[in-house]
Amino acid sequence: MKLSRKIEKALNSQLNLELSSAYAYLGMAAYFESTPFTGFAKWMQAQSAEEIDHAKRFFKYIVERGGKVDLQAIPASPCDYPSPLAAFKAALGHEQKVSASICAIFELAAAEKDYPTQSFLKWFLDEQVEEEQNVGEMLAKLELVGDHTMGIVHLDHQAGRRGGEDQKD
Repeated sequence: MKLSRKIEKALNSQLNLELSSAYAYLGMAAYFESTPFTGFAKWMQAQSAEEIDHAKRFFKYIVERGGKVDLQAIPASPCDYPSPLAAFKAALGHEQKVSASICAIFELAAAEKDYPTQSFLKWFLDEQVEEEQNVGEMLAKLELVGDHTMGIVHLDHQAGRRGGEDQKD
């Protein structure tokens, strides 16, 4: 069953958004590498790797459905933030953008009665709930500790454990 042109275009846009997300997280990791907060850097690197995996899933699905992959230029991502809190706010905003995009493709697939694409996107819908929750939780903790250095250091340590567990290399 071949993809419609509309679905193919939407999936390619999502593939590129996933790559853009990977790039954004890499920029955030670069920011944290320039600070003492290397745990946050590891966390952001792990997020970047996940986004690349997501892009590869879209790539494979487009090909499997007889579509043509269309890679676009990835916009530059900031590598500097005023604070860890600002970086995590940007991360949450990015995850919300990704979630909205996936929902829009799901709605398009429903309108076109493209059930295989709806099935494919189900995993991503569930994944985005988890992604927004994880980033939102860290953001809430950073807001709670405010400018208290020891609280930020503790959260950085927690983030580094997560980054180390999830990182594939």
